[in-house]
Amino acid sequence: AEGRGDRLVVVAGLGRAEPAVAGAHQKDLETQDQHGVKYLRYWFNEATGQVFCLVEAPDKEAAIRVHREGHGLVADQLIEVQEGH
Repeated sequence: AEGRGDRLVVVAGLGRAEPAVAGAHQKDLETQDQHGVKYLRYWFNEATGQVFCLVEAPDKEAAIRVHREGHGLVADQLIEVQEGH
């Protein structure tokens, strides 16, 4: 991300089942290059159904497009962060 000016975006979603999360993440990986986005990792809280994704993207809209086109599951919240040094 450094040097390209990309932001790291944390995507938070609710109410997903783990198998659906794994499948959705795979769809993100298949779609991300079309939008200059890189889905790096995801975390799933089985007890609450919460999902968090770490995304390298030029902006929030690009991260949203990958989700929308890849599988249709759109995040409840997106938070832009900068990597600490």
